Amino acid sequence: MKYNIIEEQGKIIIKDIKNFDPKHIFECGQAFRWYVEEDNSYTTIAYGKVLNVKNEGNDIILSNTNMEDFNNIWYNYFDLGRDYDEIKKQLSKDPILAEAIKFGEGLRILNQEPFEMVISFITSANNQIPRIKKSIELMSKNYGEKIDEKYYSFPTPESLSKVSPEELKEICKVGFRGERIVETAKIIAKGELSLDSIFNLNRDEGKELLMTLPGVGPKVSDCILLFAFNKDEAFPVDVWVKRVMEHFYLKEETNVKHIGEHGARIFGNLAGFAQQYLFYYARELGIGK
Repeated sequence: MKYNIIEEQGKIIIKDIKNFDPKHIFECGQAFRWYVEEDNSYTTIAYGKVLNVKNEGNDIILSNTNMEDFNNIWYNYFDLGRDYDEIKKQLSKDPILAEAIKFGEGLRILNQEPFEMVISFITSANNQIPRIKKSIELMSKNYGEKIDEKYYSFPTPESLSKVSPEELKEICKVGFRGERIVETAKIIAKGELSLDSIFNLNRDEGKELLMTLPGVGPKVSDCILLFAFNKDEAFPVDVWVKRVMEHFYLKEETNVKHIGEHGARIFGNLAGFAQQYLFYYARELGIGK
């Protein structure tokens, strides 16, 4: 994809970009390290960097960055190499998805750091987004590396593996997830499971491998595969996706496994994108509640 990009002092301006709304991107449940500023811009921490993202008219302004980091980090992070017009065209053949896409038209799937996604979605189990964000921020502040006066990188597997579950529960408010987080960090830090290997596996193989980790079940593994490993056919089923699928497609109470299979079948290799549009649509409008 080609973009009209201007580099100014500490800023990258992407002119007249379509399919990019920071609110839709950051508030659709796929990322947890973002903050809304007073000017309605978003500050996010990823790959050891702090970035401010602001929508001005038809332009997106990325502050606290440069062209080198844009090319090496942010182009892939924001999935800028993908044709979202074509994705929308294909998915909009489904009238329900056509409405969901209109509602979340600026949504994009972020390509995030694998270990951070593993720990973030273990933390997300039976949890609420504000609490998840708080726990992840406390983990970063206490066990990550300082980036600047305010922000810290997400901790490494080695760093988290040395924390006791009791300390993690006390400091980071992760509750029963503490043992799972520390044990998973130990497995990855020791090299007993290579996250990088999942890039070369298909969705089913990656899912099987991830589910050997403590606290990683079907939904969590699909979230990790979709948001860290480019497995676009992954279809995570949380409470909102369950509700919207039952409300519009299945017309009855249905178990999560069947909903996942149904979503994968009808949306195919674009299931992950369909899931994100449906999730945002359902949660924001309270569909099926």
